[in-house]
Amino acid sequence: MIFDPILDFFRGKAVTIPPMDGAFRPNTELDDAALLCDLAEADNLAILNGDIIATSGNAIYVINPDKTPELLKNFEAPITALAVSPEGQLAVALETGQLLIEGEPIHLLEEIRAITALAYSYNGALWLANGSSEHTCSDWAADLMNKRATGSLWVRHQPSEAFHKMADNLAYPSGLCPLSGGRVVFSESWRHRLMQIDADKNISLLIDHIPGYPARLSPTADGGAILSVFAPRNRLIEFVLQETHYRYDMMATVPREYWIAPALSSGRSFLEPLQCGSIRTMGVHKAWSPARSYGLVVRLGANMNPLTSMHSRANGTRHGVCSAIEHEGRLIIASKGGDCLIEIADTNAKGH
Repeated sequence: MIFDPILDFFRGKAVTIPPMDGAFRPNTELDDAALLCDLAEADNLAILNGDIIATSGNAIYVINPDKTPELLKNFEAPITALAVSPEGQLAVALETGQLLIEGEPIHLLEEIRAITALAYSYNGALWLANGSSEHTCSDWAADLMNKRATGSLWVRHQPSEAFHKMADNLAYPSGLCPLSGGRVVFSESWRHRLMQIDADKNISLLIDHIPGYPARLSPTADGGAILSVFAPRNRLIEFVLQETHYRYDMMATVPREYWIAPALSSGRSFLEPLQCGSIRTMGVHKAWSPARSYGLVVRLGANMNPLTSMHSRANGTRHGVCSAIEHEGRLIIASKGGDCLIEIADTNAKGH
């Protein structure tokens, strides 16, 4: 017993997460927003020939003026990333690691296994975020629980060129936003931050300690960007990430959907963790309770500083936001966990 304080001195670590405060102050903007359309596992968003397109599983849908999704293209595997060039060419990445541009396969190196984001810069260069060289996109939870950092960024300046690596050893990059002067902002999900890389491969920190797992980025007309945050951070998950033996036992013996890990949706099974006590009391799910899933979209200024945010809280349903874009004076937001697209008038997307 006399050794316990000594062991605690060496083992004890405070489990802290950044508060939802300031520009991240919680509200109910996403749950209050108008429904654009229902779409199962709505994921990537882009604008093609003036129309909104969105991915769902293996398919791309175009959203008609009457707000109904119409099938545009089908693929042999789930779609993981999407981008449209300034000339209107469609680039699509698949779960298999394959990249197609206008339907034609593009040769990639074997280490590119999880294409999480694609983005064309203003000069036509195509940027690619590879989340992991070990896990596919659908295995993102395993990549996090194994605490891997094998992601990378790639660019192709001309269609005749091959992709070349700009950065590696990244902890699951999953969003890209090209800026002027050859700069690109990217999100690093497992390190909860936004970074910037320039044409000379210099990397600098823009935002640290995001209170969630940042996903895709999209540019806005005012020179800023819209950041999607696909899941929240909470103390229990942060604690499990520190406990190596427990974490590996959990991965070996518990079905993945019931891991103590972030999720795109929650509350659909009594087997899920985080359901009792401060989460749900007398049948009421507390809006302020810690949760495995959440909905969060952040508006960034021209300097990439957080300005406002829109939320679907723990007791909401529009969780797992992986993509959001600006279109004709509104924000279009894909809730993968809520199986829908929603729209918010730009003047109302200011938080509370």
